[in-house]
Amino acid sequence: MAIAYSRWIRVLLVVMAIALSACSPTQFRTSAAEVPQLVQAILSDPKTFNYALSQESPNIFGLTYKGLIETNGLTGEIEPGLAQSWQISNQGKRIIFTLRENLQWSDGSPLTTDDVVFSYNDVYLNEAIPTSARFVLMIGESRALPTVRKLDDRRVEFTIPEPFAPFLRSTGLPILPAHVLKPTIDNQDSEGNPIFLSTWGTDTPVEQIVVNGPYQVERYNTTQRVIFNRNPYYWKKDEGGDRLPNIDRIIWQIVESTDTSFLQFRSGSLDLVDVSPEYFSLLKKEEDRGKFIIHGRQPTLSSVFITFNLNKASRDGKPLVDPVKSRWFNNVKFRQAVAYALDRQTMVNNIYRGLGEPQYSNIPVQSPYYFSPEEGLKIYEFNQEQAQSLLEEAGFQYNRAGQLEDDRGNLVRFTLLTNAGNKIREALGVQIKQDLSKIGIQVDFQPIAFSTLVDKLGNTLDWDAHIIGFAGGGVEPNNSANVWSLDGSLHSFNQQPQPGQPPIQGWRPDPWEQKIADLYIQGAQELEENKRRQIYGEVQQLIKENLPYIYLVNQLSMTAVRDHIQPIQYSALGGALWNLDELQIVDE
Repeated sequence: MAIAYSRWIRVLLVVMAIALSACSPTQFRTSAAEVPQLVQAILSDPKTFNYALSQESPNIFGLTYKGLIETNGLTGEIEPGLAQSWQISNQGKRIIFTLRENLQWSDGSPLTTDDVVFSYNDVYLNEAIPTSARFVLMIGESRALPTVRKLDDRRVEFTIPEPFAPFLRSTGLPILPAHVLKPTIDNQDSEGNPIFLSTWGTDTPVEQIVVNGPYQVERYNTTQRVIFNRNPYYWKKDEGGDRLPNIDRIIWQIVESTDTSFLQFRSGSLDLVDVSPEYFSLLKKEEDRGKFIIHGRQPTLSSVFITFNLNKASRDGKPLVDPVKSRWFNNVKFRQAVAYALDRQTMVNNIYRGLGEPQYSNIPVQSPYYFSPEEGLKIYEFNQEQAQSLLEEAGFQYNRAGQLEDDRGNLVRFTLLTNAGNKIREALGVQIKQDLSKIGIQVDFQPIAFSTLVDKLGNTLDWDAHIIGFAGGGVEPNNSANVWSLDGSLHSFNQQPQPGQPPIQGWRPDPWEQKIADLYIQGAQELEENKRRQIYGEVQQLIKENLPYIYLVNQLSMTAVRDHIQPIQYSALGGALWNLDELQIVDE
């Protein structure tokens, strides 16, 4: 029976590979009009074409928009973007940016400081717009925001009332087109909300999306693909004076399974693919034959974790979390026991095939603010006896069947969610279920559609626990302010409703939660680097002691890229395509 099943699987994989090859993006090429193009896969459809309203990946904005400054994907250093230069004065509280000459939007309209002022004052700093971008601009305990004003068509001034260490980095937000979007801010719908909130959804005709980045959206077919072509008015040029980017077309195939994208890459339909540990050994053997190189093997800047719903609030008289479970989740010894019960090294060995490292902190190891276990960061080495001891200290007990009960006789059982199709997270969920069963906890593990998971975490707020991750925010801790601010839209373990969502009653933070939020404010205010590092060290220690997120494994970042895409300068910070506008398709 096992042999027959194995043969059936092999036949199915071959059939899938043939089918995927048949619907290959290379079908878009014709003998009459073949252009340089790069094809890659994304796991789900974009949720919006409006940058200010986006909170999820994948999204199009790395291709379609630029800000005043950019971050070098290799060094992390700040570089000129739409602004060719800037001057900092008044003890770091005033920056004057000078835009490049003759900037244009993808529709040919001039890009001026009017667009910069609009982007910040009308969108990012506008409380009627529920944008995550505002959280990285908030300054001090007052949560003051910058003042942005036009000096002339090429110069714009940013000022702040007090020192703010990430001030320059925070001005890298995409600049949006005032001539298209300002009317959507000024006009309201029947409910009194700015029309902007329903502008540039994914049902918008793509020719209406005006951009300033290297690419513009050419076509979007739901559940199939997003196609980008060169923005003919992109400002950047190569050393010879030719306008970039070099690659004319980018195609994103929407592939809701990493298994399928792996098959597509092997069949030649994709030009690059992120390499998960389960595929590394096989792909490594095929590098020469497949004409690709696996770049990387550096720790990612991303995180993956399990978190419990600590929200004690109610909506319409009904608690968001079952009060019985809420008592468990809000007991720090329960969370610490779970942390001790998880065998991260087995996760590294079995799920990540050795291509990962136990993750200890919310701040990536590449950051100068990372606080290591060697420096004193509290960690939870696998120790089931310690886990059981903590549970008993917290009033839990074991029945005759070895099942864990609380002090009122309730069996400890909860539902653990993750997004279906992510093989790594699905495997983590299976192991977490097994690990916790060994200390008497029953876990109902349920992979669900990503859109459903997002709705639960950000809207309905009715969930027990989940496995998910945050994409890398770079080396600056304040880039994650939206996670740790009490009203942040990514403060998922104790989420408040965002504008336009139904209210909840009885929401409150724990003292440690408030302390972390306060320290994030202090860290952004402090200009002296050693003191900043001490502040973020205290933050990391508080997070480890209270475990709003129980971090699991830091996967090594790897991407397989076809040889004809050059020159690849890979880093975990920027990935394979951080300099996409300079890459070329070369003859093989």
